[in-house]
Amino acid sequence: MKNLISIVILTISLCACTQHRSPAVEWTSTTADSLFVSHPDIFMSESADSADVEVFVNNPMQEIDGFGACFNELGWTSLSELNSKDRENIIKDLFSKEGMNFSVGRMPLGANDFSRDWYSYNETDKDFEMKNFSIANDEETLIPFIKAALAVRPDLKLWASPWCPPTWMKYNKHYACMYQDPETVQKNMRQLGVDDNITTVNHLTPDQQGAEGADMFIQKPEYLKAYALYFKKFIEAYRSEGIHIDMVAPQNEFNSCQVFPSCIWTAESLSRFVGAYLGPEMQRLGVKILFGTMERKNDLMIDTVMKSEAGKYISAIGFQWAGKGAVKAVHEKYPELKLVQTESECGDGKNSWDYCFYTWNLMKHYLSNGTSVYMYWNISLEEDGLSHWFWRQNSLISVDKDTKTYRYTPEYYLMKQFSHFIHSGARRIETSGKYDNLLAFRNPDNSIVVIAVNEESFEQPLKVRIGKFILPINLASRSINTFVIPKR
Repeated sequence: MKNLISIVILTISLCACTQHRSPAVEWTSTTADSLFVSHPDIFMSESADSADVEVFVNNPMQEIDGFGACFNELGWTSLSELNSKDRENIIKDLFSKEGMNFSVGRMPLGANDFSRDWYSYNETDKDFEMKNFSIANDEETLIPFIKAALAVRPDLKLWASPWCPPTWMKYNKHYACMYQDPETVQKNMRQLGVDDNITTVNHLTPDQQGAEGADMFIQKPEYLKAYALYFKKFIEAYRSEGIHIDMVAPQNEFNSCQVFPSCIWTAESLSRFVGAYLGPEMQRLGVKILFGTMERKNDLMIDTVMKSEAGKYISAIGFQWAGKGAVKAVHEKYPELKLVQTESECGDGKNSWDYCFYTWNLMKHYLSNGTSVYMYWNISLEEDGLSHWFWRQNSLISVDKDTKTYRYTPEYYLMKQFSHFIHSGARRIETSGKYDNLLAFRNPDNSIVVIAVNEESFEQPLKVRIGKFILPINLASRSINTFVIPKR
């Protein structure tokens, strides 16, 4: 009888524990001294206590398509400095579900600011029929880069945008839009510790410069039609390589004059191009159109596009840089329209932890205001992060070409704290409370992901309520933390 009573008491105790304690919560964190570290499981407890943060599991918001980065030429040339095994391991880590789990990729349509040099797919003047179209340049860099990623992630979604059309399609007949003063370049190169060599200055003359609010693309029907054909030829050429482009944008940063490949358009002119030329051509090919990329906070530009004939072809709006100031307004006006963050701000090549936390705040801003995708910019660069046009930038991977070694940078770990745990099809979920430096998501399998960051130099204890349970956590100083609560 005593044994029977003991068993009953033990059973009741176990039931009580089961009722008041949740399944184990996975916790992974990153600091400058401990990178992507898994901690012992922690537990939530059923409690009526007050909390610092509440996560509303049943308040789903935008769907998350995924995370990714851009395939740039200098990304491939830097990775090519490594031995094939290291390069394969990096690609596997970036695109496998066991690693970074990147599911979206961007690429330039022709040269961009992190290409080896200027090129387009057709520099034959007035070749309106695109008889001399060729992607031969990409066969050396972008195509092997993308194919390596597809070998790991066959379902990778790819989208492309031009920085500049063929030069003969522009009024100034040049790939750039802004004058690049040789003396200034020389001075900057000396400050950067680069050899004094100005052979790569863009050679644009001051009278060839453009100005925001104007069009640099020749607004004649034969040019607009030929440019739509240029996009078509690109899609078909890549398909012949086994690479399917899911979506295109008509122009990168259409308001910005730059010393590197660029082309300014007005919103009205882009609307005409998309509505009458690009939209119908891409629709026949089954390719979606992303409008942008928007790098200004003026949401009225989106109204211009969406209320025109172009609107019926637009599947998403892309934002970067100062475009972050328009995201909230556009999301409120067009709540059903997919929004994409298209290019994370690039830093200064120092790959510092301070800039990593700056990027965290960018991610929080974009994802809190309705975006479905967050794109990093440079996947890989050599140690100095220097472009052909003398701009140093950050990257996920930094390669030392002298020693043939590489290292993952702080922003690599920040991105991984998101992309490894948040799966395509997840939904962002609402949070509320006195501590707001966090985001929460519900995965398709109903697991909950909470990402909490402590930017301060002291520890931050928090109580996070999820339903009737409290998750007690202690955020280390200057840390990025991901908590995965399994489905119940």
